[in-house]
Amino acid sequence: DLKSEMEKTRKLSLKKDTRASDSSQEDAIDQWARRRKQFKDSKKCSSTGGSSINSTITEGSINSEDARSVDLGLYSENEDRGFYTENFHSASWVFRGDDVSPDNSPRCLSKRPRPVAIRERTVKIAKGTGNYPWGFRIQFSKPILVTEVDTNSAAEEAGLQVGDILIAVNGTDVTSMPHSEAANLARKGPDILTMIVGSDISRYPNTPKPTCRGYLHKRTQSAILKGWRKRWFVLKHNGYLHYYKHKKDEGKCRPLEVTKLEGAEIGVDTSLGKPFVFKCIPQAGNRIFYFCATSNQEMKRWLEAMDKAVHPIHQNHVWVDVTQHNTTLPPLAIKNPECLGLLHQLDRSKDVWIQHYCILKDGCLYFYATLRSTPAQGGLYLQGYTVSEQSLGSKRSVIELKPPSEEFKTFYLCAENVNENKRWITALKASINKWLPLHQAIQDFMNRPLEETRM
Repeated sequence: DLKSEMEKTRKLSLKKDTRASDSSQEDAIDQWARRRKQFKDSKKCSSTGGSSINSTITEGSINSEDARSVDLGLYSENEDRGFYTENFHSASWVFRGDDVSPDNSPRCLSKRPRPVAIRERTVKIAKGTGNYPWGFRIQFSKPILVTEVDTNSAAEEAGLQVGDILIAVNGTDVTSMPHSEAANLARKGPDILTMIVGSDISRYPNTPKPTCRGYLHKRTQSAILKGWRKRWFVLKHNGYLHYYKHKKDEGKCRPLEVTKLEGAEIGVDTSLGKPFVFKCIPQAGNRIFYFCATSNQEMKRWLEAMDKAVHPIHQNHVWVDVTQHNTTLPPLAIKNPECLGLLHQLDRSKDVWIQHYCILKDGCLYFYATLRSTPAQGGLYLQGYTVSEQSLGSKRSVIELKPPSEEFKTFYLCAENVNENKRWITALKASINKWLPLHQAIQDFMNRPLEETRM
């Protein structure tokens, strides 16, 4: 009995400690949230990196959760590692690489036949009718870029996106081919146009989500009217299923209903004794949708598209993937660095300088404990930062990395001597200059006359 009483007392004290810990953690989170709200409400600082500009160039390709910024006020383990990504948002930056000449469109990125980092996929587009049977445009550039995808077109249903790079058309490499020749190659080919396309680090390379459109019969669940009603259904890239009374209502009228398919249960249904019937049970709510297609092939088309929406694949920005991979490499294994060497970073909380071996590459500064260390201790995403030489305390010359907004961190670095500081300052400025704010890229793109071919 004494042992059981002691055990109860111990558990009770542990529970109280846990509650106190949870409470203090919640207070810290609330305090940070209030601080950030004050910054936003006062409008004293507007971050270029945090901009939420939407553009037809990247429509539907990003959302705020995809930015994956590290908030050092909440995630202490990232602060310990020193990897600071607060100012990088894939929605707001375009990578233009070494080609910073105003004569080049930011969308072209490079005259090299292949971009630095690319994710490839195969797109198959069924040939439609009319003068432009596939429903997209390509731009005269190297590499060839998709500049427009028609709404409700076969190209949109196949998952082709604005900004995609054409790598191969019907099995032929087109990376160094004029866009007119690539267009002729497509026109002379079979009715199913097969293309290998890629997304480079100039845009958010989200895995294309399905689009599917067509008439289906939907079983009504009204207590008054029972039976099947013909409706126009649209499955969008974001995984939401819309339906309208008629096809002509899409884009003109509000949908009769919108249903999120992610996490839903879908499958063929034979309980109603009717052919080509399939059902959908959304994750939210207790409702069951019954649909009836006109053929087995049509039913399979819808089930395949819905299954992709039910199990979406979420991916990082390609550049985030690249930097995360680089952190696992030894310092000298990172290819073509723009600058490397010893730097001291100021730890302002302790007022001490900590030595790192640093590698600079494409707007990211990687920190290592020593030249032989693996992996990296962390790093700093430099988008939007300005670099200048300052004097600080006992040091006559330090490198100041200042963010575009005072709610983000300012970093102070110092090399071995004044000449080394200047070398690093030049390299840091050039590396930051590889990234262009999205609104500026769009403006440059709109001001540049384009030569396009419509497919």
